Amino acid sequence: MLRLISSANYATHYCTPNSFLTFQRCGYFTQLTQHFTSHSQPPNPGFDSHVYAATLQHHIQNTDFTSATALHSHILRKGGCLDLFAYNILANMYVKAGSVNDALKVFDEMPHRNVISFVTLIQGFSESQRFSEALEFFIRLHREGHELNPFVFTTVLKLLVRMGLGELVWTVHACVYKLGHGTNAFVGTALIDAYSVCGDVGITRDVFDGIVCKDMVAWSGMIGSYAENGGFGEAVELFCQMRVVGFRPNNYTFSGLLKACLGLKALDHGKCVHGCVIKSCYEKDLYVGISLLDLYTTCGDVDDARRVFQEVPKNEVIPWTLMVSRYAQSNHCEKALDMFCRMRQAFVPPNEFTYASVLQVCATMESLVLGKQIHCHVVKVGLDSVVYVSNALMDVYAKCGQIENSMDLFLKSSNRNDVSWNTMIVGYVQLGDGEKALTLFSDMLRCQVQATEVTYSSALCASASLAALEPGHQIHSVTIKTIYDKDTVVGNSLIDMYAKCGSIKNARLVFDKLKQRDVVSWNAMISGYSMHGLGKDALKLFEMMQETKCKPNKLTFVGVLSACSNAGLLDQGHAYFNSMVGDYNIEPCMEHYTCMVWLLGRSGQFDKAVKLIDKIPFEPSAMVWRALLGACVIHNNVELGRISAQHVFEMDPQDEATHVLLSNLYATAKRWGNVASVRKNMKRKGVKKEPGLSWIENQGRVHYFTVGDISHPDMRLINGMLEWLKMRILKAGHVPNCNVVMLDVEDDEKVHLLWVHSERLALAFALVRTPSGSLIRIIKNLRICVDCHATVKLISKVVQREIIVRDMNRFHHFQDGICSCGDYW
Repeated sequence: MLRLISSANYATHYCTPNSFLTFQRCGYFTQLTQHFTSHSQPPNPGFDSHVYAATLQHHIQNTDFTSATALHSHILRKGGCLDLFAYNILANMYVKAGSVNDALKVFDEMPHRNVISFVTLIQGFSESQRFSEALEFFIRLHREGHELNPFVFTTVLKLLVRMGLGELVWTVHACVYKLGHGTNAFVGTALIDAYSVCGDVGITRDVFDGIVCKDMVAWSGMIGSYAENGGFGEAVELFCQMRVVGFRPNNYTFSGLLKACLGLKALDHGKCVHGCVIKSCYEKDLYVGISLLDLYTTCGDVDDARRVFQEVPKNEVIPWTLMVSRYAQSNHCEKALDMFCRMRQAFVPPNEFTYASVLQVCATMESLVLGKQIHCHVVKVGLDSVVYVSNALMDVYAKCGQIENSMDLFLKSSNRNDVSWNTMIVGYVQLGDGEKALTLFSDMLRCQVQATEVTYSSALCASASLAALEPGHQIHSVTIKTIYDKDTVVGNSLIDMYAKCGSIKNARLVFDKLKQRDVVSWNAMISGYSMHGLGKDALKLFEMMQETKCKPNKLTFVGVLSACSNAGLLDQGHAYFNSMVGDYNIEPCMEHYTCMVWLLGRSGQFDKAVKLIDKIPFEPSAMVWRALLGACVIHNNVELGRISAQHVFEMDPQDEATHVLLSNLYATAKRWGNVASVRKNMKRKGVKKEPGLSWIENQGRVHYFTVGDISHPDMRLINGMLEWLKMRILKAGHVPNCNVVMLDVEDDEKVHLLWVHSERLALAFALVRTPSGSLIRIIKNLRICVDCHATVKLISKVVQREIIVRDMNRFHHFQDGICSCGDYW
């Protein structure tokens, strides 16, 4: 609040001519007259109530409540014959001392009471957060017929704001209007503050315009109201009007104006205001200093922020905390820790917000040791139960891989909020435990905790990681019932979820319905098309993106180049790679080079692929060489594949995928001795080949199948379906490709092994257990083999079903004997 009105302003001044004017201006002429009358005829000639009142006031000003209490005892021994004025000062003394119950006893002992008596108690109850009692005293004041004057209204308006009962401000405002106090500057400023907290700027401006004699506090309050509620331009305009009228800004005015500059992201204007601050000698004011720090740190001007920090008082926790938090939020972790250490050396005790910011640094750095040290310290100072601190601690342990500690803190927390739940859900998602994340999300809704965009986004990420379409559908349905249906962050997560769950059409529907698309929206949709082998759709969407104001970034070109490599669009891939560097000044990263190497290698242009690797300005990663190895397997280039594998083994001797690819390369070339050598090396190194695994969701249950699996309870039905399918596709002209079986056995055995591949078992189960004509979705952990690809194409035509198979690289949409990849994968 800009106007700090306390009962001491009216109830505890000496009755000098100046205080007489103050009482009269605030509507207390009657009470003042009563005071002088009581002094002219003291009940006890030897008892000077005015002297005792003055002494009590002196103790209050010096915060010497011990002496004030002793004086009260002395007064009681003398007979306690205080007048109303002195009684009000005595009650105010106990309120200031934090002894509201003692103030209430004084109130009850008063032979007579006036408005000041009631307001003093109302303020005391309000400060002690005994709001219901404060409200009861206001009702009692009104019921006993005391005057509702400006002092009462300002006190009640503050009380309603503190109680969070903004909707009742209307009723008080109506009473103010009826009694003709709407033009009063004191009441008007209190209404401005109250409506500002409620966010109703329109009515706030009406109140401001209704004040007849606007003072500096009213102007500052209105500027602050605009700045707090997003009316940044209006705040600046009002400031200019205030200067024209002739008022000189104070520290509160500057604070609101700097907040408006921050909201407008107008750093230059903020620096101009800073100049005015220096001319007005407010550069060392705490409020102004904090606003300047907020402006410079948020706008990234660290040097000026540091200069401002040198000027502000160092004995307050707020400037230190602001610097630590801003450094933490901008990932300047070392600077944040240095500032925290300097704060401790300056003997400024950190508060809960300081510790939360330092713990954020620990989470960003993934520094478990430092996080544990801070944890011990907050336990010592008793702040570990504060929700901001406990949430930050959960985040530290989750980011450092100790999610069990996070869960322990979560379960012990007695005041969890939405951030607590979100921290745990995000933690499990980042650790790859999507099932636990979705379970927590369900528990959160069951506990009726209000979910946020972070909650829905994280839950959708969990569904995407599991390729679980049904939970994703349900979460989407929940968001439609909330305000987050059109939220960009949630929309981006929906696009990603649908794309990764095989429903690219739904992903595009969500994309088209987004009112505001950011670069993440475009990237998610382009990557989704690429993942589904729809390269031309991805490139068409990229062309649309270029016509908007949204600029592509590195991830955009990863999606574009991936789309080109997945669809074999060599010329377009070259063009976009060059455009990325020439038109957008984006330096290629390892992912871009990997896409280009795969594109060139998959097209059989190995010389160009090797030359591109040689041109990489940094050490090529295992991912690049593995991409070249994969292309060598497809084209049977044994020698270059061997060299590529050797480069990978130099960086990661335990790489399982490279061992398998090299073994397959040798097996395709019938070099069984080399195959045996690779497998021997794998055994020696302890590297195990990941078994083929496929799964399908049906009626809320996930059914898993491994190669040659016979454990499923429906195995007889599955085998019968497989025999029927085998007969039908052989009639349709299918010839098994035995070369994909990397074993030195007879062809009949190879054909048998082909028909027990995990994806075929999952497909047979789906045909047995799902409704006729429905879409079939299968997830596979490895790359689908050539023969299974050809087989599923024919099956989709025979059974007239759309079949979607997601392997480790991409999606394949099979329908009417055709695959979306165009047999290029």
